[in-house]
Amino acid sequence: MRGVAKHERRWGSDNLTGNTFSDASSPATEEYVEVTLDFKDDDTIILRSVEPAGAFDIESDTTKSGYLTPASVSRSPTLIRSTSNRILQFSQELKAEAVAKAKQISRRFSWGHGKAFSSSQNGAGSGFDLALAARALRRQRAELDRTKSGAQKALRGLRFISNRKGVDGWSQVENNFEKFAKDGFLQRSDFAQCIGMKDSKEFALEMFDALNRRRRLKLDKINKEELYEFWSQITDESFDSRLQIFFDMVDKNEDGRIGEEEVKEIIELSASANKLARLKEQAEEYASLIMEELDPEELGYIELWQLETLLLQKDTYLNYSQALSYTSQALSQNLQGLRRRSPIQRWSTKAIYFVEENWKRIWLFVLWIGVMAGLFTWKWIQYKNRAAFQVMGYCLLVAKGGAETLKLNMAIILFPVCRNTITWFRSTKLAQIFPFDDNINIHKSIAAAIVIGIILHAGDHLVCDFPRLIRSSPDAYRMYLAADFGSKKPTYNQIMQDLEPLTGVIMVILMAISFTLATTWFRRSKLPKPFNKLTGFNAFWYSHHLFVIVYALLIVHGLYLYLEHVWYQKTTWMYIAVPVLLYAGERTLRFFRSGFYSVPLRKVAIYPGKVLTLQVSKPSQFRYKSGQYMFVQCPAVSPFEWHPFSITSAPGDDYLSVHIRQLGDWTNELRRVFEQVCEAPESGKSGLLRVDESTTKSLPKLLIDGPYGAPAQDYRKYDVLLLVGQGIGATPFISIVKDLLNNLFKAEENDGNKGRKSLKTTNAYFYWVTREQGSFDWFKGVMNEVAELDNKGVIELHNYLTSVYEEGDARSTLITMVQALNHAKNGVDIVSGTKVRTHFGRPKWRKVYSRLRSKHPNATIGVFYCGAAILAKELNKQCYEFNQKDSTRFEFHKEHF
Repeated sequence: MRGVAKHERRWGSDNLTGNTFSDASSPATEEYVEVTLDFKDDDTIILRSVEPAGAFDIESDTTKSGYLTPASVSRSPTLIRSTSNRILQFSQELKAEAVAKAKQISRRFSWGHGKAFSSSQNGAGSGFDLALAARALRRQRAELDRTKSGAQKALRGLRFISNRKGVDGWSQVENNFEKFAKDGFLQRSDFAQCIGMKDSKEFALEMFDALNRRRRLKLDKINKEELYEFWSQITDESFDSRLQIFFDMVDKNEDGRIGEEEVKEIIELSASANKLARLKEQAEEYASLIMEELDPEELGYIELWQLETLLLQKDTYLNYSQALSYTSQALSQNLQGLRRRSPIQRWSTKAIYFVEENWKRIWLFVLWIGVMAGLFTWKWIQYKNRAAFQVMGYCLLVAKGGAETLKLNMAIILFPVCRNTITWFRSTKLAQIFPFDDNINIHKSIAAAIVIGIILHAGDHLVCDFPRLIRSSPDAYRMYLAADFGSKKPTYNQIMQDLEPLTGVIMVILMAISFTLATTWFRRSKLPKPFNKLTGFNAFWYSHHLFVIVYALLIVHGLYLYLEHVWYQKTTWMYIAVPVLLYAGERTLRFFRSGFYSVPLRKVAIYPGKVLTLQVSKPSQFRYKSGQYMFVQCPAVSPFEWHPFSITSAPGDDYLSVHIRQLGDWTNELRRVFEQVCEAPESGKSGLLRVDESTTKSLPKLLIDGPYGAPAQDYRKYDVLLLVGQGIGATPFISIVKDLLNNLFKAEENDGNKGRKSLKTTNAYFYWVTREQGSFDWFKGVMNEVAELDNKGVIELHNYLTSVYEEGDARSTLITMVQALNHAKNGVDIVSGTKVRTHFGRPKWRKVYSRLRSKHPNATIGVFYCGAAILAKELNKQCYEFNQKDSTRFEFHKEHF
């Protein structure tokens, strides 16, 4: 209970024991201070503030900002005299501490805001004393404000070593010491690798020097005992200890003060450790920002206690782009998921979920396997009653059964790559029962079945059927095989020279080449010259077009069969006729349509991270949905190759745009072609090189074909969206974000129009995870637009930079401080250059899902992902786990190209 809100007492010419402040002051020159005290019921007094009365207006400034700030005051202070000797004695002690103790090195503080005092020591001494008094006051307030929970929170933000559960850190360090030590001593240059900071060697060496300075030593090597002492200090659980180490790293001259130049050096060191080249270039600017915030008195230095308060209070500045609120409802929902279940219940739950999530794939797969099994059985029974079975035996049955499945699979393998047809089917009711999103995976599965069919058919013929024929007796041959192979029994070489086996062997060779070069290893690997032509997308693309020869040979192969002589029993052409015609029609449509879509370029920009963005005029007949993609061809690079890229513009834009990352031969050559016509960017604009409609240079011709359907185009059927992109995988979701933003304005404009159908999607959460700072330049305009225009908070953007040590690591602590201060002052994130906060490290996906479920109970949440397969597994796993807990549903979709 506060008895008196504010007490003011005159500091007269009091004589202070041991600390004389102003015992010669006359009434005309008396100095006054304002003291704020709390009187408690237990007869104790707590100091709240001490300020020179002539320089502070407590009533007005405290009311406005919550802090005590300097003000020009003309009034005389009100003097409240107390008969309490206890208050008098206490006030005398406070007066002495306000100035005398302020000159000593301090350890804790809390920054305030206000006009700076003059720190010039050449002028009146009172100005410098007032500055010191103000800083002492801020230190006292910081000591009062510091709480145990705040210190624990700050401790998590100042961690030198990442401690993993179940791992004995010192044991690993000790093993490293034995590995790197020479004659029982560890060299300074090996310290970083020894303690597990080899990727931050400069930072570790600064820490090594700081720990040495604390021992008043300057050594280039240490023994194991000294290493253990260093390790103990680094891993100390005390906040004060860790803070002191960090302060000592900056305070190289050991004067207990940090100047602006020293702040600049530690910013550069942190930026270097986190691979933030731009931040390193702007270190001087951000050092000035820190000094401006922490040194309002303009004394030219900051102390340990000021650094501490920055750690304790930085979270109050990080209120932009915060994660979703975590409510008690989420906690109760999580507790429901902790109920113990028996193994049978867990197994049945997983089985039911698997069926619910994959029923489209399951029924199609079962149907496909069933048809193949039926065809195989049919041929097995048919040929078991043939005369040839008496000589060739069951090898013939397996070969013919495999042949029939090959006919089926060589036919249906074309359907998943008929992209125009699939795109059209997506908009029909067939999309409710067919897994069109898995067309590429289905294509790969059928290819695997073709490999098995080839082994069964060609393998049995070559190593079993034909050898049995050659070894058969003349009587058996004449009775069972002469009608099919001729009156004279052929040799093995004569059989292989016939048209049927010859075309079969050629097809096997061509398909082996195509299948091999289509594997992930060959598509992603790089071999030395001249074998490099066998890897990459080009090898895959050109080898896949061998299928034209394969299908021509397949028709010939099916017409010259040894054991079939009636034309209508030679069914190969019947299987493949419709699929081949459909695919040929698709390619013909693409050929003519792309000719009409020769589009003029509007803008080209080459960004950091090897990304080329192309913006072209949108043809009037080109209609698409957000999330779809199109094919791009540049005849200057290759007159044959078409490559798919997600459309990053929104359907409402009057242009089309794609962002292309250089990952292979074609994309690298495309960049080289456009580099020749691009110009340096204007001042203040991002991008290394760019070109627009005003350029006078001749631009390369560009052809487009599309649009084509993708999983993300169905985002409108979900209540809430969770969009996750890795690196360049953000592209399909940029269009969705822009489209949602455009629909927000349309919804507001048509708010009174009851006949207009409203958008089902209420919220979208976009998580972009990238490892390069320059990546944020790609979509800077979109992010700023969302931050400025989305006043209702419908779209949340979360950027994550994995190259920076995650929040809490000492190597990124100062960057986090600067990030917080700069956004609080300028509204711009120092890493991305946008109004969207950049988080460090990787998202905690379990927390993301939990908070979404808490905020959107009973909603259907569409999770769309584009990126590496390993994260897809994690996101899908989280969908499964959270779908077991309540009625909120997560449906996972992954982009496939």
